[in-house]
Amino acid sequence: MSKNQTELTNEQQARQARLSVLATAPSNQLKALWHRWTDANGAPDYTLVRAPEIGTVMVRGRAGAVGAPFNLGEITVTRCSVQLANGAVGHGYVQGRDKDTSLAAALIDALALGDQASALDANIIGPLQAEVDGKATVRAEKAAATKVEFFTMVRGEG
Repeated sequence: MSKNQTELTNEQQARQARLSVLATAPSNQLKALWHRWTDANGAPDYTLVRAPEIGTVMVRGRAGAVGAPFNLGEITVTRCSVQLANGAVGHGYVQGRDKDTSLAAALIDALALGDQASALDANIIGPLQAEVDGKATVRAEKAAATKVEFFTMVRGEG
């Protein structure tokens, strides 16, 4: 682990976790929660720093989570950056070709840098994290159902 990774502040760790949840959340649920938020609180005033754009990124993997990394393939992502009227800059990266979702993720990130962080965590990030965790649990349960236990029997011979 590098020196920079060990010296992250709590705020930086919280932002990393928030961006991770926004990037992996189902787009329809993220957009629904965002629309509910804007209906209750109003849409923020913002300027596009980087308009939503679609591109690809290389996905890397490791066999069994160990060993040398290898290029697994490319996935499509959409990214966006916004600046709020108060100067906060937010970024949104989402898998797929959904410009609206990347814009919503960027706006959520920017708003969470201000005094609305706890409200956003409760109303948007928390439910999205629960959805991601629920899918991971289902996937783990399906994998556990196919697990085979091997054991060695000792024969009674000398």
